[in-house]
Amino acid sequence: MTEQKVLLTGDRPTGKLHIGHYVGSLKNRVAMQNSGEYNPYIMIADKQAFTDNARDPQKIHNSLLEVALDYLAVGIDPQKTTIFVQSAIPELSELTEYFLNLVSIARLQRNPTVKTEIQQKGFGESIPAGFFIYPVSQAADIALFKGEVVPVGDDQEPMLEQTRELIRTFNRTYDVDILKEPQGIFPPKGQGRIPGLDGVKMSKSLGNAIYLSDSQDELWNKIKSMYTDPTHVKVDDPGHVEGNMVFTYLDIFDPDTSKVAELKAQYQQGGLGDMKLKKYLFEVLDAELTPIRERRAEFAADREAVLAMLAEGSKRARQTAQTTMHEIREAMGIEYWN
Repeated sequence: MTEQKVLLTGDRPTGKLHIGHYVGSLKNRVAMQNSGEYNPYIMIADKQAFTDNARDPQKIHNSLLEVALDYLAVGIDPQKTTIFVQSAIPELSELTEYFLNLVSIARLQRNPTVKTEIQQKGFGESIPAGFFIYPVSQAADIALFKGEVVPVGDDQEPMLEQTRELIRTFNRTYDVDILKEPQGIFPPKGQGRIPGLDGVKMSKSLGNAIYLSDSQDELWNKIKSMYTDPTHVKVDDPGHVEGNMVFTYLDIFDPDTSKVAELKAQYQQGGLGDMKLKKYLFEVLDAELTPIRERRAEFAADREAVLAMLAEGSKRARQTAQTTMHEIREAMGIEYWN
């Protein structure tokens, strides 16, 4: 039997997860978990969330359980996947500190992902130090669990490259071959980023997301507000498919591609109203989300059990982390009493 590869991925607990997370990563995580080819670790990255939410700890505290519920609802199985909380693994902080001595400030400044996110968050000259060095923290997350495959979005490739650099530097500096260089697994083309209801990037902060936990009423109200074609004023007017969020979502979620093609042709010719189209999208999305919503409600009925699951997963993860940290400290010559 082929040895399982260690898979490591995770999410920041800054709110509930939305359908962009579902299509971009969660569905793939479930498939990889169930394939039997991987030993998956999924981290709720609360420490990383503090890098730009340090003054709003309640947001992180409240979101931790919500993210765990979303994981369970989509089919992530704690019997097959180790789900753990980042702050419960102190060895991650220790390795981050060691890694910081192996990378220059200039190298961190060159990371294009960090530069982009600094601009997006509007830090200006007041960049939190923790945020600036979070690529090093991410490298420690991956290295400590000897992650071999890391499912990420296309924009995260620079982060993975920095991780590989740090691991190579560590192994070379201490003349060992302890840590493994990870490879990224990227979403299928066109599925890495789902636009929001308004056509821009789906984001919790922009309020343009459909959440996995949304009720039927919430789902319908959001679909009703979706951006379509501003030139399609009357039902008989010819409409545009490109840039029309209803068709963008149908292309992603409706398995009946022939039906979608038929609707597109009818819309472009004229004679198909936006509200009728939106009702059809609601049916498609509701069919996808109803079982997730129902499973989520079942798990949410016993939140103490979910917290216990996180505690058990964190305990198992820490055992792995301690084993690797022992090897790292030995390599560095600082395992003084063993």
